[in-house]
Amino acid sequence: MDKLISSSAPHIHTRSTSRNIMLDVALALLPATVAAVILYGVQALLVVLTCTVSAVLAELVFNLICRKKQTVGDLSAVVTGLLLGLNLSTNVALWQCAVGAIFAIVVVKCLFGGLGHNFANPAITGRVFMLLCFSSVAGGSMPQYAELLSTATPLELLPAGTAELPSLLDMFLGLRGGAVGEGCIVALLIGYVYLVARGVIKWYVPAAFVGVVFVCFAVATGDVVLALYEIMAGGVFIGAIFMATDYVTTPITNLGKIVFAVGCGLITFIIRYFCAYPEGVSFSILAMNILTPMIERFTARKPLGGG
Repeated sequence: MDKLISSSAPHIHTRSTSRNIMLDVALALLPATVAAVILYGVQALLVVLTCTVSAVLAELVFNLICRKKQTVGDLSAVVTGLLLGLNLSTNVALWQCAVGAIFAIVVVKCLFGGLGHNFANPAITGRVFMLLCFSSVAGGSMPQYAELLSTATPLELLPAGTAELPSLLDMFLGLRGGAVGEGCIVALLIGYVYLVARGVIKWYVPAAFVGVVFVCFAVATGDVVLALYEIMAGGVFIGAIFMATDYVTTPITNLGKIVFAVGCGLITFIIRYFCAYPEGVSFSILAMNILTPMIERFTARKPLGGG
């Protein structure tokens, strides 16, 4: 009995630190980053680098000013910068990229207490902030090697039908307009498989998000092909894989995660189908981030013997 140790939870420790998780997410984003540079050129790399460097420097300077322990080593700022950059187009000025990254880190993350305390995904909130402030954010990049019938993005063309759209194969490979990191679905799926294999995310969360968007459009339009275009156009895949699975701003329960993903899919469908705005992923994830505490409350398991 002398060897018994009384301590507070957690009683089981693993090697899954915040740094290791963020490193896995950063590695999973590399295929999409490489594809972005190949498809959209050096300007895409500059956008991603500007967002990433600005995010890291913003957290570094904030901690210095507030005399807090440096937290840039947990790599969360790197992931935020990467995600923000991959959700932008090459039309965005680099100074605007820096402003968006600083807002995401300082206002959304650091002022709320840092990693683990932010109420919403910093990258998503930073992008929404930029959408409201800068008109150039709403436009899409055009790939260097694609022979497109139109310079408009697929989301802009979808209301008129699929006649002017690239082929489904081109959509899958990223040979279409849009944000630099959202186009190459195959690159995003490589990251998805890596994160699932590493145990970083649950496979069913992105699947539920994308599946709900697909089913809703297939039922509403009666056109399965159009529904396929809808899930590959815009940021459905990058949002479902990398932002709807965020540890901090999504529910911790398995049922809660499914509710969150289904909610994101439904809101994305509603915005795209019933509203004038062609996209909806960023706003859907942000809305569900706000509802996360309520989802956790109603999906939490009651302890044995609890009322």
